[in-house]
Amino acid sequence: MHPLRVLALTRRHPSAILLVVQLLGLVLYPLLETSRWAPLALGAFGIAVLVFTTRMVRSTPGLTWISVTIALPAIVMLLLQAFLGMHALLPWSSALEALFYFYAAASLIAYMMSDWHATTDELFAAGATFTLLAWGFAHAFVVVQSIQPGSFAAAVDPQAPRSWTELMFLSFALLSSTGIGDVIPVRPLARAMTTIEMFVGVMYLAAVVSRLIGLTLIRKRQLSDID
Repeated sequence: MHPLRVLALTRRHPSAILLVVQLLGLVLYPLLETSRWAPLALGAFGIAVLVFTTRMVRSTPGLTWISVTIALPAIVMLLLQAFLGMHALLPWSSALEALFYFYAAASLIAYMMSDWHATTDELFAAGATFTLLAWGFAHAFVVVQSIQPGSFAAAVDPQAPRSWTELMFLSFALLSSTGIGDVIPVRPLARAMTTIEMFVGVMYLAAVVSRLIGLTLIRKRQLSDID
C-alpha cells in the first residue's frame, strides 16, 4: 500500500491503529517476558503504546495536556526501569499507566457518545476502548500486588507474584465477563478491584457497545429505505 494512503488511513481511523498496537502487545508480551532483554523491550513497547494513545486522545474530546502530563513521568519511569534496572519504580509507573489508560478510555467513550452516528472509526474505538480498560486494570492489579503481596493466587506457584501476562489474562476475563481463569484474587483489595472491573465491563457492553450497535442498525435501515 502506498505510504500516503497508509498515512491517510491513520488520520481517518486513529482508533484502528491503537487497537492494532494493543492487540500486538498481547502477543509480544508473552514472547518477551522471560527474555534477557525483556525489561528493555517491554519498556520500549510500553512507551510506543503511550505515544499512540496520546495521538489518539487528540482526536477525542479529551484534553491533550492532561494525557501528556500523565504519560511523560510514566515514560521516564519506564526508561529508568529498562536502562538502570530501577524496578522499585514499577508500582509507580503502573499507577500512572493505569490512570493514563483510564483517561484515554474515558475520552474515547466521550468521543463515541458525542453524536447519533456510528462511524467506522467509532466501531474501531469500541474495540480500542475495551483494550484500554483491560490494560488499565492490569496495571492497577500490578499496584495492588505491590501493596498487598500475595493478592492473586494461581495453580502454579500460588505464593509467587503473578506475571504481567497472568494479570492481563485475568483483566480480559473479568472485563468480558467470560470467567476468571486460573488466577484468583484472594486478598480484600484485590477482590474489590476485580469486582469493580466486572461492573465496568458489564456497564460498558450495556451502555456503549449496545448503543453503537443500535445506531449502526438504524443507519442501515435508513439507507435501505432510501434505496
